Amino acid sequence: MKHLRFAALIIAILLIIGCSTAYKSLMANMPDLASIADGVYRGYYDVSSTPVNATVDVTVQNHRITEINIVKHMRSPVGKKAEKITDIIIERQRLDIDAISGATASSKAILKAVENALQNNL
Repeated sequence: MKHLRFAALIIAILLIIGCSTAYKSLMANMPDLASIADGVYRGYYDVSSTPVNATVDVTVQNHRITEINIVKHMRSPVGKKAEKITDIIIERQRLDIDAISGATASSKAILKAVENALQNNL
């Protein structure tokens, strides 16, 4: 029985280690806002091999992102701090933004969800 518990622990650790690095190189690309009409666009992104995902509504007015509402954000408790990345996106009008420290997976999920919202509505 001890061997089974030990094996399960090792497998869990390996899964966590593997999952914790897969998304770090994930990059979001900003679609051309000049070709996006005014409106509210929904996007979703699921960070593979993790329980992290995000659904966002992105408001575009006059070819600028004016608001990003997080509709749903599955995350760890520490992932909540990634939600402030929406303010940075609106301020900079870009998606090539560094992840929030300690909340990389959630940051990447939100960035990619914004990209998907805009990309799917070109």
